[in-house]
Amino acid sequence: MIESKYKFLKTITKQLYNMKSKKIGKEIDGTTPPSIFIGSYNYPKVYAGPLIAPEFEDSMIMDQPEEWISTNTSQQEIINYRLNLVRGKQTIGINDLENSYVEKLQEISMASKSIVSEAEFNKKPYGMTLSAENTPHGPSALLKKFDIENVKWDYQLEKAYYDTDLRASDAVEILHKKNIPFSQIQKAFSVGTMGEKKNRKLVPTRWSITAVDTTIANNLLKNVKYYSQIDCYKVYEFTSLNNYYAILEIPTPWQYEWMEAFLNTSNGAMIFTDYERDHGKKEYSRVGGCYYTAKMAVLEQMERDKQQAGCIIFREANEDYIPLGVFNVRENIRHAMNSKPKEFETMQQSLDYIETKLKLTIKDFRRASDLLDEILKERQTTLDEFF
Repeated sequence: MIESKYKFLKTITKQLYNMKSKKIGKEIDGTTPPSIFIGSYNYPKVYAGPLIAPEFEDSMIMDQPEEWISTNTSQQEIINYRLNLVRGKQTIGINDLENSYVEKLQEISMASKSIVSEAEFNKKPYGMTLSAENTPHGPSALLKKFDIENVKWDYQLEKAYYDTDLRASDAVEILHKKNIPFSQIQKAFSVGTMGEKKNRKLVPTRWSITAVDTTIANNLLKNVKYYSQIDCYKVYEFTSLNNYYAILEIPTPWQYEWMEAFLNTSNGAMIFTDYERDHGKKEYSRVGGCYYTAKMAVLEQMERDKQQAGCIIFREANEDYIPLGVFNVRENIRHAMNSKPKEFETMQQSLDYIETKLKLTIKDFRRASDLLDEILKERQTTLDEFF
């Protein structure tokens, strides 16, 4: 399913490649937000490097997805931010951390503000990248030279960097509890600044996002499984960036299904789903990183409220949706989970309400689902036996 999903999303993005980013020469002076990107191509030798804005104004907002939803940043504004970030890159072995170039990337990842930077490329940067997993960026090229000014590190990230006996998973948990933004934790994780010294390495950006989401979610779930279950059906919802999200919490032990419908297709909606029961998921999700980031965002709320529930998420992306990366899911669901939920006595009442907000029907989602379909069948069987 993950291949068919990515193939479908590529058809959406193809038509967008006529969008323009800034024209860049072989040299650039500006700032990095701070931002770095590590590709997965040719792993374990990967393209790693900074993202640089060709301007000297504070560029932090260009790589602060946690701020975009709360400030009502539009889809086009986000794309404009990202396409004006130029990606420099060099080929680096994932274990080759003892060189000055990687040390600069590590400094960038731990910076507390944007950093004055200058770069010289072998050729003029060109192209652009849009992805379902990563935030977009503008033109890219191999670096010939790259320098940054002195960097002020975030104190909590610095502590994790120097603690070479602390496991990476523990570092992620500590930083999350200290309210370090997810994007900062993920960037620092990806350039090998945390974990036991012998285990540190570069991690491709896409993989590091899922690794950090999963680590946080697993730690939260350890606690959530011991909390009492909710006593009604709750619906949290949020609309942003051409997406509608409805998060249905049900009074059961933890179980979870992610369902996403894309309406931008001439063949009707495409719906992709994946789920887990209380034993979790061992294999990589068939729908990709959205599964893990949504799970993490929901578990944050359950830990905050000290309650446990089953969870079914409905996502509907309308015809104007453009893939911007999984931050789109994480931050929208976080906003949903911070809102006051609507409460219902029965599951049918909650589904009837959600259906009033969807362009598709609950039956459309049920046909594509596993968990929702199973739960509804179980309830019907129970009712049949009772009567």
